Amino acid sequence: TTRHSRMSRARVVAASNRDLRDRAGHLLGIHKSLRLLFPHDRDLAYRWMTQPNRRLGERPVDLILGHGFEGLLAVRRYLDFQRGR
Repeated sequence: TTRHSRMSRARVVAASNRDLRDRAGHLLGIHKSLRLLFPHDRDLAYRWMTQPNRRLGERPVDLILGHGFEGLLAVRRYLDFQRGR
């Protein structure tokens, strides 16, 4: 292996690790928002992701599965907006 190929692989691993950290951070943010929005109904907080949502146009979980990272960001932004009201 050449030095250049080792460095390229290291960049790919670093980018993958950052992507995973970003996704995990957004998932934790979604979880936190749901717990804050529904503090007295934990079941609703956990069910919310699988319930149809008129504002989002579909179930949040389907938005994330269908649109990947952009769907994850959309759900996070929506919940952050709801918390800020």
